[in-house]
Amino acid sequence: MRNISDIIERYLKSILHESPEGMVEIQRNDLADQFSCVPSQINYVISTRFTLEKGYLVESKRGGGGYVRIQRIELPAQSALHNHLHHSIGEEIGQTAAEGLIYQLEEARFLSKREAGLMRAAVSREVIMVKLPYRDQIRARMLKAMLISLLGK
Repeated sequence: MRNISDIIERYLKSILHESPEGMVEIQRNDLADQFSCVPSQINYVISTRFTLEKGYLVESKRGGGGYVRIQRIELPAQSALHNHLHHSIGEEIGQTAAEGLIYQLEEARFLSKREAGLMRAAVSREVIMVKLPYRDQIRARMLKAMLISLLGK
């Protein structure tokens, strides 16, 4: 059985996918009522699973007529992808940013689920057990090398 966070995430992604604008506005309280949970559960899902690193732009307005607007940020076309990746990764990259980039590439179907899982494992801090900033520099080089190998044509 899936947990409520997974169910809410899947629901938001499905309505986002169906939206012609690639954007959805929701009322936190309405969504909480729909899933029989507290509004803070909706906040948790949005703040952890719809981040900029994962390819989403979130705008929130609290109060009486408050809303949460989630917009999917599309990756550039294949021809511009290499340039985008070079700028996103740079000379060093932290684990959270690396995982976000991998997630974004998996969501856009540039990487398979298996490839993304292997990459996440390879760039984890538990595997690259050296001190900062060297760890982030090694992670950036490894990530670039893997992506060149997988996405290079």
